[in-house]
Amino acid sequence: MPPPLQAHRLLISHRRLPTPGRRRFTAVSSVQSAPATTLAPGPATSSILSIRESLLSGERTAADITSEYLSRLRRTEPSVRSFIHVADAAAQREAEELDRRIASGDKDAVGPLAGVLVGVKDNLCTANMPSTGGSRVLEGYRPAYDATAVRRLREAGAIVVGKTNLDEFGMGSTTEGSAFQVTTNPWDDSRVPGGSSGGSASAVSARQCVVSLGSDTGGSVRQPASFCGVVGLKPTYGRVSRFGLMAYASSLDVVGCFGSSVFDTATILSVVAGHDKMDSTSSSQGVPDYASELVSLDLLESKPLNGVRIGIIQETLGEGVDTGVASSIKGAASHLEQLGSVVEEVSLPSFSLGLPAYYILASSEASSNLSRYDGIRYGRQVSANDLNELYGESRANGLGHEVKMRILMGTYALSAGYYDAYYKRAQQVRTLVKESFKAALERYDMLISPAAPSVAYKIGEKINDPLAMYAGDIMTVNVNLAGLPALVVPCGFVEGGAAGLPVGLQMIGSPFSEGNLLRVGHIFEQSLQNLSFVPPLLAEL
Repeated sequence: MPPPLQAHRLLISHRRLPTPGRRRFTAVSSVQSAPATTLAPGPATSSILSIRESLLSGERTAADITSEYLSRLRRTEPSVRSFIHVADAAAQREAEELDRRIASGDKDAVGPLAGVLVGVKDNLCTANMPSTGGSRVLEGYRPAYDATAVRRLREAGAIVVGKTNLDEFGMGSTTEGSAFQVTTNPWDDSRVPGGSSGGSASAVSARQCVVSLGSDTGGSVRQPASFCGVVGLKPTYGRVSRFGLMAYASSLDVVGCFGSSVFDTATILSVVAGHDKMDSTSSSQGVPDYASELVSLDLLESKPLNGVRIGIIQETLGEGVDTGVASSIKGAASHLEQLGSVVEEVSLPSFSLGLPAYYILASSEASSNLSRYDGIRYGRQVSANDLNELYGESRANGLGHEVKMRILMGTYALSAGYYDAYYKRAQQVRTLVKESFKAALERYDMLISPAAPSVAYKIGEKINDPLAMYAGDIMTVNVNLAGLPALVVPCGFVEGGAAGLPVGLQMIGSPFSEGNLLRVGHIFEQSLQNLSFVPPLLAEL
């Protein structure tokens, strides 16, 4: 087996192709970087490793760890409101059972996620737990089975602590679209956590759980990760089974994950990824142990990213991007250069076309997928005199405004006479986006950009301006159209709130290159100096 440094180098591809006409990217860093000769680990640590070590050493019990997280959840939840449902009693029972098995000498009891509390976005089915998709139309619905991703977490020893809040059926960017409550941002409770996986991001940021699952149709993992100062991963389409995920747009939906460190996020991906016979779109490509490939910075040379070529997407730093966000991303790019990588600007001319194409395609697929919520098979049903009235009234009373609007948009785009003008053309644009990314990723090991054009904005600021809210997805939707993996890591702060507001750096890779993204993200995360992404909410407890 090669030593850690050699293994790291073998797994990051170094392509040096002729690239005439491109200019080197330079920027004044807004991130404090360690000197090249004295790189030291930063503040990010692995909660999963800490829990595992404390269980194996007998230093702590699973019941104690669970009680600690549940206590923090109870204290923070009145202001954060990350969870729609909390299974505190069940979580405590599972922890106590784990302790009994460990005490009896059962070596199999300490799985890779033993004692790790996980929050699950409420559009992923969980047996014996409500699964509403954030919608009144499914209020009270309890599936008879777990989604594949949830089942695999449980089999690895994880404890599902509850279901996190979301924009109804994943349609939104703020989590204000939930039918049940508005989740807040742990960095500033007057601001949104992002969406649609805002509950999952907020729960990890507030340390209400160790890690969480979300879903990403157009940025619903990455934008909240940026807003809440946590790590968020959107895997390659097909890397994680969608079985048990309530479908929004089937060709775009991906199950993603959140963690407070890259290591924890990599560990979760290793567990949930892989082929599933229940999902014909899931890939049969082998799943590496992503976490085992991450190397501690003190075992690497002073330029650990030497030879890695990175393209910063030119179109993501121009008009419409907040100055503070652009400055933080340029600072992160400069920091990557200090770590040894070559960073250059790259233009993706089709980038701006992705947003309108995405909303046509996503709405069209939603209009089909959401037809199943008719008051007959699932959820809320109203009294009616005939079948048409039953369908109409059940949907009218059960579905929210944003969901109805997107269904209408999609139905219109698919209707006779408009199909070619909207849906077909959007599919053609999707092909252009894919080809544009493919060409760029043949020249670079990865591309980088902001995860969002702004930091978290005020609750209510954009709720009445859907176009402005949709525009906030411009940094992320292209990745879904192309089916690529993307990792968001916190990279800096801008002014706002009590302690500043976090900014996330988006790293985009070729299909199934999650390992490379995680390795670079892990090095980047460790080498940030004097930056701690722990919200002030926790300091007050």
